[in-house]
Amino acid sequence: ASDRVRFAAETYMGLVEVGVGLLPAGGGCKEMLIRTTEHLFEVPAGGVYPKQIELMPYVARAFEAIALAKVATSGPEAIKMGLLRPTDKMTVNRDFLIEDAKKTVLAMNQEGYVPPRPLDEIRVAGENSLALIKMAVWTLRQQGYATDHDVTVATKVGHVLCGGNVLADTKVSEQYLLDLEREAFLSLAGDPKTQARMQHTLTTGKPLRN
Repeated sequence: ASDRVRFAAETYMGLVEVGVGLLPAGGGCKEMLIRTTEHLFEVPAGGVYPKQIELMPYVARAFEAIALAKVATSGPEAIKMGLLRPTDKMTVNRDFLIEDAKKTVLAMNQEGYVPPRPLDEIRVAGENSLALIKMAVWTLRQQGYATDHDVTVATKVGHVLCGGNVLADTKVSEQYLLDLEREAFLSLAGDPKTQARMQHTLTTGKPLRN
């Protein structure tokens, strides 16, 4: 994930892997969780670091973006969804996008940019929040809005975003979340229903509801 992004005003962006029975791996889930919660722990000058914050509303926001395969239709909307950060910059005229991106990188270099160390104290919502997500997904299944495999995929997404089998407000590392991502991705990739979805999409260009 880039520390700075120069995006076009007309940007179409989303994490749509659930459409083929997978979840965003390679940092997709991790970054969505970080980007939708990191502002909660910013401490103003002279302020006090918060001991506990209700994470669930923000985790739910990340979950909905991934589980519903939402796609932003503009750069500002991508920021609202948590796909981009408020500090990322927009270029209105796409013809100048590469030039502006180059200027951004050169400016970072002049400012003495140093890659940040991987985070090791990311607060996660834990098992109780995962139970709420499971209940919401189960309700959608009972109402006919989700298939059995939709439930399987969504539960995996929730498991990663909530930090796995841990208590609320547990601090975990980026690598821990990446490990959860990889485990969930490989599990889904080996599922016959996911394989059927991928094959159907490759063949027809359309999603399969199975």
